[in-house]
Amino acid sequence: MSNTAVSNNQLTVVDRQGAIHDLEWEPDQTMMEALRDNDLPILASCGGTASCATCHVFLEQEVFDTLAERSEDELELLVEAESYRECGSRLSCQVGFSRDLDGATVTLAPED
Repeated sequence: MSNTAVSNNQLTVVDRQGAIHDLEWEPDQTMMEALRDNDLPILASCGGTASCATCHVFLEQEVFDTLAERSEDELELLVEAESYRECGSRLSCQVGFSRDLDGATVTLAPED
């Protein structure tokens, strides 16, 4: 039996002032939890239940394209946000940990 531990992903986050933060994303976290737990200004009012848009982020196109489609609930919340982008906008609470996202760059959306 292999004794391979699941390691963390690295994320690069651009905050609302343009400052860059490198952080670790642990396998048991959503992206929102990784952002919040690293003291980035993500309000996450609903606690990750996709019933608000206070964890809105922009993902690079190549990262966005690797994720599952947004649910109707997520898309409904996003399109109401002033900063919504057809390609790139996601609720970070709906983005689960994935090896494919190691090294991804995430930009915090402006607060509406």
